[in-house]
Amino acid sequence: MKRKKEILPPKTSRWRPTAIFFIAVIIGLGLFMARESRVLSYMSDDPTACVNCHVMTPVYNSWMHSSHREWANCNDCHVPHDNIFNKYYFKAKDGLYHASVFTLRAEPDVIEMKEASQEVVQQNCIRCHVQQVTQTKYRGWIEQHEGNRTGRQCWSCHKLIPHGKVHGLSTIKFNVAPIPTDQEDELVIPSWMEKQIKE
Repeated sequence: MKRKKEILPPKTSRWRPTAIFFIAVIIGLGLFMARESRVLSYMSDDPTACVNCHVMTPVYNSWMHSSHREWANCNDCHVPHDNIFNKYYFKAKDGLYHASVFTLRAEPDVIEMKEASQEVVQQNCIRCHVQQVTQTKYRGWIEQHEGNRTGRQCWSCHKLIPHGKVHGLSTIKFNVAPIPTDQEDELVIPSWMEKQIKE
């Protein structure tokens, strides 16, 4: 008697369920991380989105106590405004860098701008304050401007605007982060504080 030859499924179909499982796990973890890190909040111009990372709390609080709070939010100063694609490209590039540094716990005590960020902030200072830096009637006021006032970084003189003189993570007393705007309904007040509020 002739034995029937057993037909095996092609080799590609053997690894397909395993590949689908791992792809699903990667997508699931990516969606979970996106939700936990509030990725969509970074698409907005809401300043509290920056405080999703606690290292930005001192910067946020110093901005909240500045005159710029009334006129400009974080994106008005820290992202380009020449076109919408450049704005979101810069936000994504800068945000991914900040997220990776924060995730690796490698953030410095004092946060300083990189060269690309310095260029963007300088352009935005001039964009908002173009009258102050170009009017001839202001030319003689401050001799240090040396003629062309748009050639220097604004914060070389205006160091306290808008974040004040204190920049370190551990230097602002009672540094409390604001309540994220999407969690106000879930506000939990400790019993001792609730008692004190009622009194």
